[in-house]
Amino acid sequence: MQEELGILIQAQYPLIYLLTSEEERAEQTIAQIAQNPEIAQNQSQGKSPRRLFIWTVTHGMVEYGQARNTNHHNTVSPEAAIQWVVHQREPGIYVFKDLHPFIDSPPVTRSLRDAIASFKTSQKTIILMSPEAAQRIPVELEKEVAVVDYPLPNIAELDDVLSEQVNGQRNRQLTPEVREKLLKAALGLTRDEAQKVYRKAKVTAGRLSDGEVDVILSEKKQLIRRNGILEYMDVDDTIDSVGGLEELKVWLQQRDNAFSEKAREYGLPQPKGMLILGVPGCGKSLIAKTTSRLWGLPLLRLDMGRVYDGSMVGRSEANLRSALKTAESISPAILFIDEMDKAFAGGAGSADSDGGTSSRIFGSFLTWMQEKTSPVFVLATANRVERLPGEFLRKGRFDEIFFVDLPNAEERKDIFRIHLSKRRHDIDRFDLDQLASVCDGFSGAEIEQAIVAAMYEAFAQGREFTQLDIIASSRATQPLSKTMHEQVTALRDWARQRARPAAASVAEYQRLEF
Repeated sequence: MQEELGILIQAQYPLIYLLTSEEERAEQTIAQIAQNPEIAQNQSQGKSPRRLFIWTVTHGMVEYGQARNTNHHNTVSPEAAIQWVVHQREPGIYVFKDLHPFIDSPPVTRSLRDAIASFKTSQKTIILMSPEAAQRIPVELEKEVAVVDYPLPNIAELDDVLSEQVNGQRNRQLTPEVREKLLKAALGLTRDEAQKVYRKAKVTAGRLSDGEVDVILSEKKQLIRRNGILEYMDVDDTIDSVGGLEELKVWLQQRDNAFSEKAREYGLPQPKGMLILGVPGCGKSLIAKTTSRLWGLPLLRLDMGRVYDGSMVGRSEANLRSALKTAESISPAILFIDEMDKAFAGGAGSADSDGGTSSRIFGSFLTWMQEKTSPVFVLATANRVERLPGEFLRKGRFDEIFFVDLPNAEERKDIFRIHLSKRRHDIDRFDLDQLASVCDGFSGAEIEQAIVAAMYEAFAQGREFTQLDIIASSRATQPLSKTMHEQVTALRDWARQRARPAAASVAEYQRLEF
């Protein structure tokens, strides 16, 4: 970014809009650019650095490095400060902080246009520094302004911050693996946020180690809460909480270290994502949560309902860009989109219903999935595959498409064992084979609810629930495989030749058949 900004200044771009919330770090970068001989002003005795001035609405125009009370007279108002810049004879760089609330004011807009016209014969640059883009850049300035995003600290910069904190503790040695975990946990934080959270981790445990990664990740939760569109999901369940689906589990376990530097050195690309299709209630969402725990990555849920906002034209698209940018800033991470078939069902043709907003959202998301280079793993689930646009299903969008079918007898036993073990320590009194046979055609969620219903029945009678209670509640339930038989059959027929089975037994059968 420093190189790009330096090129714009050297090329005499008169107006630059710099998006950043890190004022101090950005000022230091601009000061380094001002010292660069390539863009320094010409003097009779050689080249000297350009002077750098900072403007704020509270202190007016102050030269960089000077005390705030040494401001230049009558430069507090934006128009007066811009006029002061125009009257300066020497080349310089002038940073205006938080000018975006005033930029669409006619006097400010006119003052900026006058300044730009006068800069054609001088080496002056105005940089508008703000943590957010202006709601609307005036049309008079659109052709003149260059918008630059100031990136968050990279691994190398965070490594400097971490080294500062490690040097202050007794045991200064960190293994390469622990250092990598601590650095990747802090990705997406500003330099100040990284310093604070590393200090917090030291205060919590007395020293920095891989055990304090959770403390660092808690800071990222604050970022997600401030975003308002993404939801940071806390995960307690492990991969052992999922009954069956052994083929899918093996695929996930093989990619446990897929985002590590060791995988990059081996030549492996970063995983893009996975789409899980299947019958409702068969563990698709649970897989997403346990994958986060297995890989040690934060799980971010993208709620498409919060993305759509009809209050202003273009607001929905801006919400999606903001959410994806936030996900990228704290990567590596898992972006979870539950029931994608409902989120993007109207994307193919929404011109008549919502003015094309859904189509634009759909197109933006597809482009991001195809071109993203950040380690954001998209984990999506869907129930109605026929509602998904075909563009989602082509190779390249996802690494794999898995189909989660209704559990077989062995998987139903496993599911009963998991749910009964969560509620009772001694489960030997239950005949799991009989329960699995009674619940033929049940999904994992329906099996859990059969146990819960049996517990309610026994609790109301003041006794412990038994095998017969579970059987009775199961027989009183009409599973989805019967009430929605046609839909489930159609989904199975579609997935048989188009998706990879999540169950090991089905996958092995297909391999033998092939």
